[in-house]
Amino acid sequence: MKKVSLLGATGSIGTSTLDVIAHYPEQFSLYAVTAYSNVQKLAEIAQRTNAEVAVIGDKSLYSELKEALKDRGLQTKAEAGEKAIVEVAKAQEVDVTVGAIVGAAGIASTFAAAQAGKRMLLANKESVVCGGQLLMDTVKKYQAELLPVDSEHNAVFQCLHGASEEMRLHHRIILTCSGGPFRLRADLSGVTVEEATHHPNWSMGKKITVDSATLMNKGLEVIEARWLFDTPADRIDVVVHPQSIIHSMVQYGDGVVLAQMGAPDMRNTIAYCLGYPERLNAGVKPLDFSKVGQLTFEAPDLKRFPQLGYAYEALKMGGCGCIMLNAANEIAVEAFIAGRIHFIDIAKVCEVMMNSASSIAPKNLEEVLEEDRRSRILTKEFINGFSGE
Repeated sequence: MKKVSLLGATGSIGTSTLDVIAHYPEQFSLYAVTAYSNVQKLAEIAQRTNAEVAVIGDKSLYSELKEALKDRGLQTKAEAGEKAIVEVAKAQEVDVTVGAIVGAAGIASTFAAAQAGKRMLLANKESVVCGGQLLMDTVKKYQAELLPVDSEHNAVFQCLHGASEEMRLHHRIILTCSGGPFRLRADLSGVTVEEATHHPNWSMGKKITVDSATLMNKGLEVIEARWLFDTPADRIDVVVHPQSIIHSMVQYGDGVVLAQMGAPDMRNTIAYCLGYPERLNAGVKPLDFSKVGQLTFEAPDLKRFPQLGYAYEALKMGGCGCIMLNAANEIAVEAFIAGRIHFIDIAKVCEVMMNSASSIAPKNLEEVLEEDRRSRILTKEFINGFSGE
């Protein structure tokens, strides 16, 4: 029986993880579940899973969580705040930590799990985007195990499995991209929040869905792939694949391409990581190729979706370029969802803010978090005076 800390239990990844774990009650149990502010849903999850600890990120909701657990007659221990999330991420009782917190809020807990030598199922892009080489060095130093949950990186991980070092020397990573809801839309100036938060293939939270609509999500994945698989950016390609059947590919030096395929359902990748190196059946309906029809591919349009190109630029810049890009995008997306800027302004904000990035790479977690904080402050100040011109 492996004990799991599920960070971000109320989100889409968290929900899928709970579904997979429910299929294997003899193999996994929940040690801890966390959420930022959804007290009632967190309490319901704790009741359903018999979790030992429930942590609410917003400290002001601690009493409410404690009362909600008591009302349900649970013995689950209530905790609150970022430090409490870090503690359950690295707790001695835990075998597996699932990092499903959205945004930079998940960075500290990822590093904590790495330093504790945990198996990490990581869906938090920002930990890799901002942590970069520092995170990968931490994973190696403490003999932790980082397994990517994102469908694209999970696909690459599967395609690279078993490849010799010689074969890996000349491989290319090909990340697939659905193209988002605006793949065929020429004019993006009037895009509404409702339109940008509705994805044609995947069910995700608002922030990630907007990132998919701008292709920033794919840009962040390029940065992730560079570090996760120790692959230079010039050997990482992106191709638009609207059907979302091929989740990503690896082309080896001999020209052979391996592709990982499956229904667009995150339960498959979560099950693969939970059971690795064994494969677990997540209960997802298998592909019926007679009904799939065509698999099509096209190049991404960097003029309409410039943020994908910014990711390559940030990697080339080095220093804190990736931290600034990530922070600027996160703040800009928040402003768009709140109705303060237009959809096309998200890219404009990111472009301007990248020029403010420090050229010095962070040496430790504290410097990563400080640069992230600085980047957010600068972006908020810029947006407050932003005219959109």
